[in-house]
Amino acid sequence: MPSFKTTHKVRHSAAEMFDLVADVEAYPLFVPLCLALRVRRRTETESAVTLVADMEVGYKAIRETFTSKVTCNRSRHEILVEYIDGPFKHLENRWTFREQGDGQSCVVEFRISYEFRSRALSLLMGGMFDAAFRKFAAAFEQRADIVYGAAPLLPG
Repeated sequence: MPSFKTTHKVRHSAAEMFDLVADVEAYPLFVPLCLALRVRRRTETESAVTLVADMEVGYKAIRETFTSKVTCNRSRHEILVEYIDGPFKHLENRWTFREQGDGQSCVVEFRISYEFRSRALSLLMGGMFDAAFRKFAAAFEQRADIVYGAAPLLPG
């Protein structure tokens, strides 16, 4: 099953990065391959906000929509995306945000694993998905610079 993981230090706080990733409605503005996103349901508890959302992804003439459950746990600085329905057999991704000592930077970890239901779709879209996942962290960091302002570059 294809999977991808990246860990990257960014010049924004864990709270800022959490808020940016939790704002799923903004994804069509900057997330690679995301054409549209619609939140079907939103529930809140003391510990988390849970969304059920449809995301339309596409490249050229290929378009697919899938539904996921997104659990945003602010106290743990963690966002879990679990697959519900669509062209995948399996899809799960997790974001974790670890504050650094200065309070102005954090380490962002992004992990995803997926498998398409259709072998044909896997052959058509698999390479594009792999390339897009590799660009995700950079897309979110660039978006953070736009939303929160570009901070000085961090060493290491």
